[in-house]
Amino acid sequence: MQDLIQRFFQAAAWPMQTPVPYSPFHLCAAALGVFVAVRAARKLASAPKERVLFACGSILAASELLKQGFLYYVVNGRSYDWWYFPFQLCSIPMYLCLIFPLLSGPGMARARRAVCTFIQDFGLLGGVMALAEPSGLFHPYWALTLHGLCWHFMLIFLGLYCAGSGGAGRERAAYLDTLPLFAACCAVAMLINVAAHPYGNADMFYISPYYPNGQIVFHQIALEIGITAGNLIYLTGVALGGWICHVACRRFAHRRASDHFTA
Repeated sequence: MQDLIQRFFQAAAWPMQTPVPYSPFHLCAAALGVFVAVRAARKLASAPKERVLFACGSILAASELLKQGFLYYVVNGRSYDWWYFPFQLCSIPMYLCLIFPLLSGPGMARARRAVCTFIQDFGLLGGVMALAEPSGLFHPYWALTLHGLCWHFMLIFLGLYCAGSGGAGRERAAYLDTLPLFAACCAVAMLINVAAHPYGNADMFYISPYYPNGQIVFHQIALEIGITAGNLIYLTGVALGGWICHVACRRFAHRRASDHFTA
């Protein structure tokens, strides 16, 4: 069975020259993907949130399983690399989309709004920033490169969909309601980093207590002031980025509402 699975992934291991950030491939793929994400978010804004979010979560989960299998059987020779454990900031929308239909009770309105607002603010942030600094998206295999690109296009779609559908809040209080969820995710990420340290280089949320932050700019900050302080500044920067996306999505939602009224 193991050999059969490995042959399946080997058949999909089409090599490619690793794309260069800001190359024509990167810019054209990003422009096309963002265009499709924006158009889809506007077209599906009136579709039922439970169906859209769960469908997207299922697609993300299936693609993540395939990615993990590809990494295990093709890239790492049947050994697991904890660096790729699926609990980065960009992974959280997958889990939230899958559990969203469960938040259907009469007292769940605030939780549903917080989930949608988190996807809008932090999911969109993750999608945009990964495309802006794409070194982690590009690999010497078509399967991994396309997975990375399409995953982050999906995040942009989900963020804009949650904004345009009215599922996410627009006020400051709605953003503040996402911060406990963000803090809980950070705590889980740190727990994984510590627990997995004897087995590999886990760096969930890029806040490992063992290595300087790997993100551009923040890596140098960590080298200058220390890992712990650097991680705190990084998380503060992520929270600020979420707020910027929150404010930006007000305009998207307002424009979509204006277009609907005009129509």
